[in-house]
Amino acid sequence: MNEKLNIKDLINVGIFTAIYIIVVFAVGMIGYIPLFLVILPILVPIVGGIPFMLFITKVKKFGMVTIMALLVGLIMFISGHTWIPILTFLIFGILSDLIMKSGNYQSSIKSIIGFAVFSIGIMGNMLPLWVMRDSFLSYLNSGMGVEYANVIATITPPWAFFVLIIGAFIGGILGAIIGKKVLKKHFKRANIA
Repeated sequence: MNEKLNIKDLINVGIFTAIYIIVVFAVGMIGYIPLFLVILPILVPIVGGIPFMLFITKVKKFGMVTIMALLVGLIMFISGHTWIPILTFLIFGILSDLIMKSGNYQSSIKSIIGFAVFSIGIMGNMLPLWVMRDSFLSYLNSGMGVEYANVIATITPPWAFFVLIIGAFIGGILGAIIGKKVLKKHFKRANIA
């Protein structure tokens, strides 16, 4: 089997990245409610597991998951987030790719764990709340209002960052399991997967 990525592989990456981003942004809309903004790293992987598990049926070569992760990080940056998601998605995308490759992209368990690791990349969007707290809260204040920024400040103590990392991983596991079930029930029956 040819290990180099070809045009078909890159087209698949592009299509599934677009679908994943649409899902992420759709779920992200509930972030207008402060509590939901904070738990987005848990909710996004739960919903995002469905398109990602369908994507995995097309992945046979190392690099496809990494490219998808990098594209997601870049799109986050272009859409107004800091540069941090580029780095976090790239790191966790490479780790995810390595985990899935170790199962030849066929192992159900490694696909689930791989997506859970991939899902931690979303924490790049939240990291400014802890590493650039004052400027990020000021940004929220100017865009969403004082009350919104104050609620976010109140519900994001230092320990919440680590809880959200664990939550993103668990959300990724749940999302992958849901994605596998949906894939088996609907997409395989329709001969899409």
